[in-house]
Amino acid sequence: MGDAVDADGAVSEAFRSEWGSVVAHLIRVTGDWDLAEESAQDAFAKALERWPVDGVPKNRAGWLKTTARNRALDQLRRRAVGTSKLHEVAVSTVGDEVREGGTGGIVDDRLRLMFTCCHPALPVDAQVALTLRTLAGLTTSEIARAFLVPTETMAKRLVRAKRKIRDARIPYRVPASDQLATRLVAVLAVLYALFNEGYCASAGEDLVRQGLCSEAIRLARLLAGLMPQEPEVIGLLSLMILHDARKTARVDVAGNFVTLEDQDRTLWRRDAIDEGIGLLDVAIRFGRPGPYQVQAAIAACHAAAPSAGETDWEEISLLYGRLSQMVPSPFVTLNRAVAVAMDRGPAAGLSIVDELEAAGNLSDYYLYSATRADLLRRLGRSEQAAEAYRRALETAPTDVERRYLNKRLGETSAVQ
Repeated sequence: MGDAVDADGAVSEAFRSEWGSVVAHLIRVTGDWDLAEESAQDAFAKALERWPVDGVPKNRAGWLKTTARNRALDQLRRRAVGTSKLHEVAVSTVGDEVREGGTGGIVDDRLRLMFTCCHPALPVDAQVALTLRTLAGLTTSEIARAFLVPTETMAKRLVRAKRKIRDARIPYRVPASDQLATRLVAVLAVLYALFNEGYCASAGEDLVRQGLCSEAIRLARLLAGLMPQEPEVIGLLSLMILHDARKTARVDVAGNFVTLEDQDRTLWRRDAIDEGIGLLDVAIRFGRPGPYQVQAAIAACHAAAPSAGETDWEEISLLYGRLSQMVPSPFVTLNRAVAVAMDRGPAAGLSIVDELEAAGNLSDYYLYSATRADLLRRLGRSEQAAEAYRRALETAPTDVERRYLNKRLGETSAVQ
């Protein structure tokens, strides 16, 4: 039983770390997105069946890619496609085990996939959604929750995006250097969404999906190497690293969520914080500020504060104000409300939140209700706070967040 449990855990871990590489590899060699996803799913299903019996292979990625490739090859045979494509798929993984040890291989496949998804022929929201589906292996419903749209709507977007890539014969490759800038906004949005899904999962038991965070940072480093004169690329990399430095402290040993003000700052990785702040300094020196640099500056304010009480909330409030000018968004306004509440008191923050409620932009977003509940709790308005916590619980995406909200609800209800 122990070996079977270990094997099941190995499959789960492999899914988190290898899904993107398997799908990207199959898309490269078959050119068929649906076949690539189906074959990858079949490979992981076979791993669940075979690894408990045969043992976990030393080269998990190689096993999964070979199994998926064989499944794709079988499907292509059944479709009676041309012999040239069959031959290409049959020999496509020769030498993969060697390449995976270097700096090319898997990373290059994923980067090609990212640029394919971010082709300007596709709407930006479709670019981001398609990348989350193919690189991260998120379900359509998980992506829909992240975009705050119905699952059916997101499913149609993904189908249209894949069809567009196929019909327009969009090439599976990193474009020439003079074409990179035309896709930069979308590529950065994809990396940002990929990291956010890892840092704050849209569904499931865990708050953090470390594999996605690591992959987003790795791809951002690669992009920074391709575009070293783009300060927003460096700014996004800084932002990711600064957030990633704090992830260990966000959940306690029992798996419970820990708010920023209550986190044990000795658990924060100082080397990563130093790197993130150093990258931000490099980006700022270009003199071309952008939203990712501003967000990195906010993260740096948090990371540099020795304690929650010493956080420069006035500066953070000002930075969120600047960010809202660059990218007007109710999400930015909600974060600004939190900063204002910490700087000038919960009543000041609540007035901003109430303005959002009047606009109705975030009525179904759980963090809106959770923020409102916290501000009401701090103002001693327990009955209204409890109602807001209940509303947040209805849409909270992960078990960790639901446990935290339930705890707060219990504390609030006890003082009514």
